[in-house]
Amino acid sequence: MEEHQILIDELLHLLNGGNAHADLKRALKGLPADLRGAKPDKLPYSIWQLVEHIRIAQWDMLEFSKDGSHESPNWPDDYWPKETAPKSDEAWNKSVKQIELDREEFMDLIKKGDLYSKIPHGDGQTILREVLQAADHEAYHVAEIIVIRRLMGAW
Repeated sequence: MEEHQILIDELLHLLNGGNAHADLKRALKGLPADLRGAKPDKLPYSIWQLVEHIRIAQWDMLEFSKDGSHESPNWPDDYWPKETAPKSDEAWNKSVKQIELDREEFMDLIKKGDLYSKIPHGDGQTILREVLQAADHEAYHVAEIIVIRRLMGAW
């Protein structure tokens, strides 16, 4: 039982950013609003598009983990916003807040402790797999956000 709790604690820590790199909150801290939609030369996306992509993908993984009636968006088109910048500060704040809320809901699933049972409506996935995938996905795109900020001289 102690080992299982250690795993739960480590997964919670991982979803909150882990130890090895900056988390999303740190990657976005102090980002000037006018740079949210900027795309450095030859990069295919803006920070806004990355933030929205993180939100959409995490939401999809969470809903899949909870609900057998959930239908995922069409890949890849519906996972990436077309607009390069948020329509407003409100849209930006709403997206960032939703990422935080969905992450908290993932943490609630972890705390229930059933990490290894197959998700009934899946094809072999477990909560453990979905959590690891969500954390890995976010970390990957957080690194891209930091690179974009560095390229724009805003890190």
